[in-house]
Amino acid sequence: MLYRRFGKRQFDFICALLALIILLPIILVFAVLIRVKLGSPVIFRQKRPGRHGKLFTLFKLRSMTDARDSSGHLLRDSQRLGKFGRFLRASSVDELPELFNVLRGEMSLVGPRPLLIEYLSRYTAEQSRRHEVRPGITGWAQVSGRNAIPFSRRLELDVWYVDNCSARLDLRILVMTIVRLTRVDDVRSGQDVRDVDDIGLNTESSRTKI
Repeated sequence: MLYRRFGKRQFDFICALLALIILLPIILVFAVLIRVKLGSPVIFRQKRPGRHGKLFTLFKLRSMTDARDSSGHLLRDSQRLGKFGRFLRASSVDELPELFNVLRGEMSLVGPRPLLIEYLSRYTAEQSRRHEVRPGITGWAQVSGRNAIPFSRRLELDVWYVDNCSARLDLRILVMTIVRLTRVDDVRSGQDVRDVDDIGLNTESSRTKI
């Protein structure tokens, strides 16, 4: 509890600052490549619920085109995601701008992933407890299967993390994240969220990567 109240934020800030100093050249290189291959804007921005459900603007590198059907509706993620976009997601390079969210105090390095605003009203009281901590760039659900596991299980793992948050667990998750980034067997980079939504959170108007 002491770590969660005091040490976690300091740890996040120092690590995020160091990571940005080291990774900023990589972010800039990929920003140029995204501008050339996918167009603008380079940075994907979207409002997401943070701690206690307070909204903040999430930053990511763009990974999909804006391809639409004849009616003007966005195509499925798998149709808008090319080889380059798949690489960005599989390698988690698209997540690097979230380090700025960590510096701003909106996110943590480790915590439940920030999902869509539309989901807030659909959570059970128990599932809503995932918002008792800051959302994370990586989390217990991510190292337990990344986006290959169904929503119901992810939310269970998020609540488990809230109840068991500690410095030791955060370090374990960070190490596991680094290890898993070298693997792609549990990453479905072209997946539409409806493929793993077993509890009816997703709607036609909220197609996006989570």
